[in-house]
Amino acid sequence: MPVWDLPTRLFHWILPVLLLVSYVSVQANYMRVHLASGIAVLALLVFRLIWGLIGSETARFSHFLHSPFAALRHLRHLTRREPDTQIGHNAAGGWMVLVMLLILFAQVGTGLFANDDGSTEGPLAKFVRKDTSDWLSKLHSINFDILLGAVVLHLLAIAAYAILKRHNLVRPMITGKKRLPAATPAPRMANPLVAAVLLVVIGVGAWFLATRV
Repeated sequence: MPVWDLPTRLFHWILPVLLLVSYVSVQANYMRVHLASGIAVLALLVFRLIWGLIGSETARFSHFLHSPFAALRHLRHLTRREPDTQIGHNAAGGWMVLVMLLILFAQVGTGLFANDDGSTEGPLAKFVRKDTSDWLSKLHSINFDILLGAVVLHLLAIAAYAILKRHNLVRPMITGKKRLPAATPAPRMANPLVAAVLLVVIGVGAWFLATRV
């Protein structure tokens, strides 16, 4: 049964590639590449935010964001081996998605105003004082460590589900499909053309931010 649409899957796999490019480029002092990858990440995040409101059923925040108590109840049964009948993110995974998005928005948001005390600065750095830009640059660096910790936690959670529950969370995010009981109602899928148009509009806006502001 289809459970993940193509736009959501592409977001999931392109994002870590861009984060890796951002990390490698800043370590190698290729700041133009770092700025470009950062703007691309911002465009993806804005897309995911909007797609979480108008996209396919399993991509919508209203589908996978439940109360924190529901997440805790789900985690209580982490060691229980049972068939995987979950459509989309489970209650705990939904909160992980939200936390990751908030951390990522903080990363690109501070990066827009950051500077490297050299020839490179974010596209919005000129609109704030130098000491403010320096402070946001420090937050940008600190938040990356927080982001790295969240990524490690995410990978550990995937491994835990594979080992403890024998649930393969990676395959459905690659194929978009999952084996579920025959009586399971299929989630509604949005038109991918809507996602394509949305991404083009956001991409143009991101390009304008990077080159014209």
